[in-house]
Formats: sequence, structure tokens, C-alpha cells
Amino acid sequence: MTVVIKINMASRTRRTQTFFRALLRSPAGLTGFIIITLVMLMAVFGPLLVPFDVNEPNLRARFMEPGFTDSTGTYLFGTDQLGRDIFSRVIDGSRVSVLIGVVASLISGTVGVLYGLIAGFVGGWLDSLMMRIVDALLGIPFIILVVSISGIVGAGLTTVILILGLTGWVTYARVIRAEVLKTRNLEYITAAYAIGQRPVVIMFQHILRNVISTAIVLGATQVGITILAESSLSFLGLGVKPPIITWGVMLADGRQYITSAWWMTTYPGVATTITVLGVVFLGDWVRDMLDPKVRGRR
Repeated sequence: MTVVIKINMASRTRRTQTFFRALLRSPAGLTGFIIITLVMLMAVFGPLLVPFDVNEPNLRARFMEPGFTDSTGTYLFGTDQLGRDIFSRVIDGSRVSVLIGVVASLISGTVGVLYGLIAGFVGGWLDSLMMRIVDALLGIPFIILVVSISGIVGAGLTTVILILGLTGWVTYARVIRAEVLKTRNLEYITAAYAIGQRPVVIMFQHILRNVISTAIVLGATQVGITILAESSLSFLGLGVKPPIITWGVMLADGRQYITSAWWMTTYPGVATTITVLGVVFLGDWVRDMLDPKVRGRR
């Protein structure tokens, strides 16, 4: 038993070392990994990092430029229309923005992978019907869907997660279905049928394992897209509402002061852009690592 544990630990150590060696050889992947790590640390330990109360106004320090210092401290990113510290709010806003990105992507990924897996595996008239439903959903303008769901459940954090989770799954469904169609006719699937394995076991144990890497890559990309979409919805007033802080809410607060207090929109916008780029860089690297053809050329 002890020998088995030691072998498993040694195997995990080798895999970890291989992972980091490959990451260090990819500048884009390493950049994305560093960005995402910093954003996650900021989201988790945000309350310990903020120098000021994120919601406490300081009317004597309204619209102060970045670097302003008074008796209460230094406002690194300046202040907003209520004298609140932009730096503290950017850090605090990362928590909800990341939460929305991850949770909505998990919802859309779970629904989309199962949907595409069933459609591609079963095939026939059921596949055609399921894909026509996907086509119908893709034909609904995004803004109409947003307004409809907002009218039913009300604007807020739950609404944003539902909107982004229930609209993003169609991408997974199409891609995973295509992967399943290619995989289900391979020799090892035919062999699994020949030895009498049940279709459900083949679908989840064999086919799902071979398409899950594609779903992981899609999920990594979808997190960035979801964070960007949340910012867009909040900017339009259809997303998260104050006092909850997200980067999109900060952009909405600062849009009317963009000519006189540029820092109110610049810093949350830069935070959103850097985070999305980090997700894209890391997602591309993960895709290359999971692709045997690309990995074999390295």
C-alpha cells in the first residue's frame, strides 16, 4: 500500500513538473497564467487588500486625480463622484466579476456539453430536432433575451448569471456535437459495442472523455467572454445593480464623467481588458497542450 502511494505521488510530481516546464516555454501561456493567478488572488483576498472602505463616501475628496493624497491616505487610482477610492473598488469588484464569469460558464458548459453529447451520440431525428432548437435560440437577438429575462426575474446578480449561463450553452452544444460525431465512429467505440457495453456507458465513459478537453478550452475562453458580457450589461443598466460592485457597474457610474474624470472608467476598463486577455492567452495554451498534434511538434 505504501509503495502504491509513493508511486502515485511520484507520478503527480512528474506531471506537475511537466506542466510548469511546458508553461515556462510559452510566453503567452505564462503571461495568461500570471494574470489569472493575480486576479484570483485579488478576488479571494480582496477585503484584506483594499486600503479604504469601498462604499464609504468622502465628499471632500470628490473627483480627485490618481495619486491624490490627504490626511486619510493616498488614492492611487483617484476617487469617484462620491469620493470613494477607485483602487479599492477595482479590487473589490473583481470578486463579483470573477464569480459571474466562473458560475455562468459552469452553467452554460454543463448544459451545453450534455446537450451536444446526447445530440451527437443519438443522431437521427432527435439530433435534427435538438439542433433546430439551437438555431432558434441563436436567432433571438441578445438584447431582447436580456430584457425578457430581466422582466421576469428582475435585474440583479442572479439575473446576470441566468442570462449569461442560459445563452452561452449553445456554443458548447454545437462544438461538442461536432466532436461527438467524429468520435462515435472510431474503432475503439465499435469495439466497445462489440464486447456488449451499454450505450450510456459508452457515451459517458468513452466519448465524453475524448471531448472533455475541447469543453475545457471552450470554458476557459467563455469565462473571459462572460466577464466582458457582464460589463456590457451593467454598463447598459441591465446587469448588476449597486451597491454590489463589479467592473461593469464602475464603468456605468463613470460614463457621464468620462471627459472630466477619465480615471473612473479607465481603470475598471483596463482591469476587464487585462483579465480577458489573460483568459484568452491561457485558454490558447491549454488548447495547444491538449492537442496531440501541436504537442508532438514541441
